[in-house]
Amino acid sequence: MSVIDQLSSELARLPGIGPKTALRLVHYLMKGSKHDTQRLSKLVVELAERIRPCSVCGNFSEEERCQVCSDPRRDPSIICVVEEAYEVGSIERTGQYRGLFHVLGGRLSPLDGVGPDELNINGLLERIQCSNGEIGEVILATNASVEGEATSVYLEHEIRPLGPSVTRLARGIPVGGDLEYIDGNTIAQALAGRREMGS
Repeated sequence: MSVIDQLSSELARLPGIGPKTALRLVHYLMKGSKHDTQRLSKLVVELAERIRPCSVCGNFSEEERCQVCSDPRRDPSIICVVEEAYEVGSIERTGQYRGLFHVLGGRLSPLDGVGPDELNINGLLERIQCSNGEIGEVILATNASVEGEATSVYLEHEIRPLGPSVTRLARGIPVGGDLEYIDGNTIAQALAGRREMGS
């Protein structure tokens, strides 16, 4: 198998990249300068060597503890649980959340062979148990997929007996959304989560 085929096969394993896109990327790299390709190659090697999961929350970091866990200004009484590390950035960009995070590394999916032992669930439960009651709220920010909902239900069942309140991100109509184009499930969740105006 040629180097082109090997690299195309590796790139096609990345999420969202099929065989045709992978081949186009390889050809793009070959058309570019040798310097650019070598720089990309060096960065991929550095990524593999320098980045590791945070020892506390599982977020990716160059240090043993990530920036969030190392920040003394964060509120240690709240933990927001996300499926993947890139979702930490999505919440951080809002500028509205000042608590800590916990990255599961996926979601429960029995059909894909992903059970509780394949996720960073035990780490979360240990954090709560070792906090001596300091953690007062756990926000479940899993995705609104079937697997994400199942993961939230499982986590709530495991966390609630440990003491903290368990909350879920609100679901509903996005800002600027037009009811005509919104699916029935989203409207139903928005109705169920309605609240008094002004609150």
